[in-house]
Amino acid sequence: MRAHALLSASGAHRWLNCTASARLEENMEDTYSSYAKEGTLAHALAEAILENDTLTIQKLKTNELFYTGMVDEVEDYTSYCLERFNEMLVRDPNAIMEIETRLNLTKYIPNGFGTGDCIIIGDGLLEIIDLKFGKGVEVSPENNPQFMLYALGALEEFGFLYDIDKVRMTVAQVRLQGIQSFDMKVKDLKEWGEKVVIPKAKEAYSGGSDPCPGSWCGFCKFKAKCKKRSEFLQSQIKKYKDYELSLEDISNILNISKDIQSWLSDIEANALDEALRGTNIPGYKLVEGRSNRKIADEEGLINALLLEDYKEEQIYKPKAIETITNLEKLVGKKHFTEISKGFVVKPEGKPTLAPESDKRPAINTIENEFDFN
Repeated sequence: MRAHALLSASGAHRWLNCTASARLEENMEDTYSSYAKEGTLAHALAEAILENDTLTIQKLKTNELFYTGMVDEVEDYTSYCLERFNEMLVRDPNAIMEIETRLNLTKYIPNGFGTGDCIIIGDGLLEIIDLKFGKGVEVSPENNPQFMLYALGALEEFGFLYDIDKVRMTVAQVRLQGIQSFDMKVKDLKEWGEKVVIPKAKEAYSGGSDPCPGSWCGFCKFKAKCKKRSEFLQSQIKKYKDYELSLEDISNILNISKDIQSWLSDIEANALDEALRGTNIPGYKLVEGRSNRKIADEEGLINALLLEDYKEEQIYKPKAIETITNLEKLVGKKHFTEISKGFVVKPEGKPTLAPESDKRPAINTIENEFDFN
């Protein structure tokens, strides 16, 4: 796993908005999911591909988390990097591309550092390209503090060698919404660094002010124990005077429902962790959860049933094709797309409510279709 500074660039959205969070979670244990480890493998694979390091690529392919389709997904990012660099070389023969570069952020953040996945500089432009391998949360490059900090670090590293007046921050979320970019003038970026980052980082490093809950709580390790978050979310649940909720009431509840559900799940998970450590949770106890029976010796059970004159077709399930996701991993995304034409369809999804800010177009209801006003 990559090392992280106390005030990490990846956590900037959190500590810039809640300056108390950095110190509150400082000594809490890091937990790395299989998804995080998969992302680390994807980054290593991307670096090896860009550096044409075939030995490392072959070694990474033996990792237990590697699957054939991972190469296709990672190459969406590496191909973009190489395309952008080759385009830049046409305009500027002195252009450079740096891979996995450690960036010094101490001008803006105490003991701050980060790693730029891919940095391309030329023709007055500095482009930061960041690989995101997750599928859970969409990441936008627009005014994204992580990428803006990487750009500031890259300017500190290379700005004295090149005349740069614009930065481009690009996110390659290869398993979600693809590749998106956001441009910013260097003078505006530096102004943000000096007027926003420096004072907030100084405050956060020294302990911060009172916790400030918000959308940035998602990846905070302290979130399950944060009283301010608890108080804030409970305050959002209004007391209604009428017996029937209005459509506006329902809309307000929907706006906070995911945050409330997430908060309750965090509380339950934290309570279980504490109980497993031996902590007494008043009114609760650890018990054995429900479990399903499983076959410990499949071959032995099959032989026992055959001895009882049961037929193989009675014992074995019919063959079933693997899921599309697993077949895509087996074959590779691009090749699977080619060979599956005409065999795989995507039916219309079940109608679901989404905020108006959602990028998907609204579907017509029967009521809307007959609205002649």
